[in-house]
Amino acid sequence: MLHPIRDVFITCAVTGSGETTAKSEFVPVTPKEIADDAIAAAKAGAAIAHCHVRDPETGAPSRDVALYREVVERIRGADTDVVINLTAGMGGDLMIGDAEAPLPLGAGTDMVGASVRVEHVTELLPEICTLDCGTMNFSHGDYIMANTPSMLRAMAGLMQKAGVRPEIEIFDSGHLVLAKQLISDGLIDAPVMVQLCMGIPYGAPADVNSLLALVNNMPDDWIFSAFAIGRGQLPYVALAPIVGGNVRVGLEDNLYLEYGKLARNTDLVERATTILGAMNVNILSPADVRKKLKLTKR
Repeated sequence: MLHPIRDVFITCAVTGSGETTAKSEFVPVTPKEIADDAIAAAKAGAAIAHCHVRDPETGAPSRDVALYREVVERIRGADTDVVINLTAGMGGDLMIGDAEAPLPLGAGTDMVGASVRVEHVTELLPEICTLDCGTMNFSHGDYIMANTPSMLRAMAGLMQKAGVRPEIEIFDSGHLVLAKQLISDGLIDAPVMVQLCMGIPYGAPADVNSLLALVNNMPDDWIFSAFAIGRGQLPYVALAPIVGGNVRVGLEDNLYLEYGKLARNTDLVERATTILGAMNVNILSPADVRKKLKLTKR
């Protein structure tokens, strides 16, 4: 049963780890650019800034703790409040050799242990970090996003010990089953926070039926957001609250404000606030989100 909500928070996913830097000049790359975009997104109405980091020289995705440290310190030193959400998805990249010779593994493979994958989380203590709750094929030939049950259990335990709220990333229905198991096993504390990631090949499609299948299989007391990639991002700003969810926008998932017009992160947040305002939805502040999710500002 759907439960439309009136009080909604906006997350801005400011850069991601995709090959987007060559497609838009507005994708932030350096720690200063990433922090500046997070701060600007907060001023535009986002309560949460979701941050990856990139190699400042190449724009390639990175898990360098020093880069995360600079981003976090810049955001915390700003005069604008925002909840910090760091990815913990890096370090689970598996590149198969090819269809006839899967071994040895190909260039681009980056597989490390649980403690290394969350090293920046346990050191910097963001209020939220992501937990990609499953293994999945993407549309990049032989690439696999690898997150085994034992890896996720170890990572969830480290996040729990650090007192950082996991945002459980759900890309398909089986991931929801695994998330429920982690919670049943006591590895994730209430309130449970979920991000429904729609339209990523080959996960759950961004159509309404697929979204409702996930929503209808979540406990009513879970707090969730929902987004779709590409052209589906802004329609999902309206759809998510109708099905009971919060909102995510940003250049990690979509580069355009409208057909042929590249967006900045602030453009997407401002468009989201316009859509939600027209729906008479109350947009929550960072302080509201901390209260709702029982977060500790550091």
